[in-house]
Amino acid sequence: MNMKRIAFLILNFSFIISAFAQEDPIVMRINGNPVTRSEFEYNYNKNNSEGVIDKKNVEEYAELFVNYKLKVLAALDDHLDTLSSYQKEFRQYRDQQIRPLLVPEGAKEKECRAYYDNMLERLEGKQLLQPAHILIQLKQDATEEQRAAAKATIDSVYQALKDGADFAELAKRVSQDPGSAARGGMLPWIGPNQLVKEFEDVAYSLEVNEISEPFLMPFGYDIVKLMGRKDLESYEELHDMIMKYLDGQGVENHLAQQVLDSIAGQSAGQKTVEQILDEKTEEFCAKDNELKYLVQEYHDGLLLFEECNTRIWEPAAKDTVALAAYFKQHKKQYAWDEPHFSGMVYYCKEPADVKAVKKLVKKLPQDKWMSTIRETFNKDSIMVRVERRVFKKGDNANIDRMALKVKSAELKPVKGYPHVGVFGKVLKKGPAEWTDVSNQVVSDYQRFKEDEFVEELRKRYTVEIDKKVLETVNNH
Repeated sequence: MNMKRIAFLILNFSFIISAFAQEDPIVMRINGNPVTRSEFEYNYNKNNSEGVIDKKNVEEYAELFVNYKLKVLAALDDHLDTLSSYQKEFRQYRDQQIRPLLVPEGAKEKECRAYYDNMLERLEGKQLLQPAHILIQLKQDATEEQRAAAKATIDSVYQALKDGADFAELAKRVSQDPGSAARGGMLPWIGPNQLVKEFEDVAYSLEVNEISEPFLMPFGYDIVKLMGRKDLESYEELHDMIMKYLDGQGVENHLAQQVLDSIAGQSAGQKTVEQILDEKTEEFCAKDNELKYLVQEYHDGLLLFEECNTRIWEPAAKDTVALAAYFKQHKKQYAWDEPHFSGMVYYCKEPADVKAVKKLVKKLPQDKWMSTIRETFNKDSIMVRVERRVFKKGDNANIDRMALKVKSAELKPVKGYPHVGVFGKVLKKGPAEWTDVSNQVVSDYQRFKEDEFVEELRKRYTVEIDKKVLETVNNH
């Protein structure tokens, strides 16, 4: 091969590689790890779809995406992906996407058809029936006296029906089958061998709207009215209903497991089901970018949660000293425009308990009120019902009237607890303690600690964003 020919091939090969890179260029590198434009677009479009309230432009989202990837990188450096709890949860999410892809084309349809054919076979050439019945229960070990009483009752019901009584109304009043009595005795459509033989023999002997004489079954005396007969609908008519039922029974998972077991068997024990699923995930993701990024999303999202929960959210929520200090430093942002009431509203059965409750908790901290009231008043039965928190105007009419002095508010006692009391203090300008607005303070402090963590990560890892490629996102 001459040198010109070699040079031409090298140039051509370089051009192909360059063209391929142009199709999905690198939009950023996080500590050297590349993020392609297609991956970024997948995440950007998913998180800025219709209905998202706080939509971001591409540049704004790029910063958030970097923070996201940095937390995932920190989780990997902390080896959180090796935790068995993480691996189990990740596989559960991943397998929901991968297992259905293992099911051979037409396998579900084959199962659906087999189910219908089995229904036909079970009918034994007979029609479906819809019966209604009136049951008078009788235990198998009933005495002669009890048997005679049950027989007399069913005979009187039968006589009433012969005299023109409405079957459905009578079933509602006297049938001792609670499931069907409420529906006027109506049972679902049945086929052969679904109910006891005595019942089916009678039901199949009736014409539509015909009422049977009373007969004895293993669990009581019964009267049956046949409400309808029909042939089983065609496969086409029942297809969607059967498929929905099979889906509810996990048919897809069952079929996928058959495939996995077959592959594992062919490997002569060299591969586990988990290893096969790992391989299949790689295979399917190589062919489908949407699937690849969805699986990546599960992987990264679970790691991020584990990292943030372990490092930030849980420690921050438990650090009461830091929460109190954060609240003190940012107290102005928790101020409110109108007075709130920090305390409790309570409802008593006895009028004397209104004062007794107040006297009991007067010198106790708020976090001890509920347990002390429970031990003192509610040990044997509930004499006092309590609601404790910070109330704003409109939260509770009794607080409005008795604590916040809203003249238009009307007292609203709880049924069975006619006597109302309130105890606590009115906070005019804002909360007195961080615990008065604990949910908000915890959330704000967690966000503050998370921002600190991200700042630390940006110093620890390198971030490179190709702004020219970023400008082509959703525009190429």
